[in-house]
This record gives sequence, structure tokens and C-alpha cells, in this order.
Amino acid sequence: MTIFIPTPLRSYVGGKNAVEIEAATVASALAQLTAAHPDLRRHLFNDEGKVRAFVNLYLNDEDVRYLPAKEETAVSATDTLSIIPSIAGGSPFMPCGER
Repeated sequence: MTIFIPTPLRSYVGGKNAVEIEAATVASALAQLTAAHPDLRRHLFNDEGKVRAFVNLYLNDEDVRYLPAKEETAVSATDTLSIIPSIAGGSPFMPCGER
């Protein structure tokens, strides 16, 4: 599948705007993405390993939060996953203490 990377996170994936991943679910796609690009993990997940509140995920055009299986939703090779940062004050992809 293709994972689209937002501009603020592209430096963690070699400047790419998209990354190809083979995965069975949204969660496994994110796990593979962050395994291949470990510096990206702290920007996407909190200390408990959950997707940060300000990170929105869209499988094709569906908000993952509203899918019945959420992050355990099955994916195929033709699917796309978009990582969309919430728009708010400050930089949403900087961990606390780095603003």
C-alpha cells in the first residue's frame, strides 16, 4: 500500500512524499513504516504506543477513527493511507519540550 507523508515529517523518510509498505492492517502498516524509519515513531505515537491525538489517519478517503475495526482494519496493496496533522497552534509534530 502507499502511505502519504505530510510535509513536516518528510525529513524522517528521506524527503519522500509517499512510502510503499506491504501490510495486512492499518496498524501493521504503521508498525512497518516506523520500523523502517524509527525517528518517525515519536511523532506518530505517544508513550503508550497509541496514535497521537493530533495525527489523523485516512484509509483511502475514510477517517480511520470511524471505521468499525479502526487501526485493525484490513488493507490491500491498492489502498492508500494518508497521515494528516491536525491544524492548531504550534507544530504538532514536535514532542513536548522541543517547541
